[in-house]
Parts: sequence; structure tokens; C-alpha cells
Amino acid sequence: MKLSRPVSWFLLAFGVWSWVVWTTFVKNLWKDGSGLAFDDGEPTAYFWVHLTLAIVSFLLGTAIGLIGLRGVRAHRAAAEPDAAEPGAAPRTAAEEQKTEEQKAR
Repeated sequence: MKLSRPVSWFLLAFGVWSWVVWTTFVKNLWKDGSGLAFDDGEPTAYFWVHLTLAIVSFLLGTAIGLIGLRGVRAHRAAAEPDAAEPGAAPRTAAEEQKTEEQKAR
């Protein structure tokens, strides 16, 4: 499946946004002074449920962001002429000549 450029950027932005929002939420949850998250210094069920939600959101945000990042990188690689596959060895002169001969046919 090939993602469009706007969808790839949206997914990447969603992943970053998830990290920003949920990091702020966890910081605020940890500092909670209202008694919802901690009762006499001990974490409450409210704390554990919301911490679990935050962790799941971190994981999903990371996965979605990575999908978006791969899409963005694929579009950039496709936009570069004669871009080699990531991690591929450089092509030799003989390989280049063979490719040119195949194109001429």
C-alpha cells in the first residue's frame, strides 16, 4: 500500500502530537494534588487507568508516527532521480552500463 504525501505527513504529525499531549498529561497526572491520582501518597485506580491509557497512546502514537515517517521517506526517495535503495551498495560502472543497455532496447 502506498500512502499519499499528505497522509504520510498527517500520520507523522499525529505521532508527534500524541507524544506532546500524553507527555504533558502524565506530568500533570504525576503532580496531581486533588486526590484523584494519589490517596495519602499511594496511587489510586484513577492513576493506574490513566497511566495505562497514556502508555497505550504512546505506543500507538509511535507506531502511527513511524508509518508516516516511512511514507515521507519513501516519497523523498522517489523524488530523487537514480536514488538507490536505503542500505544498498553503490552500483558499479558495469551495472550502470548494463542498465543503460536495457533501457535502450
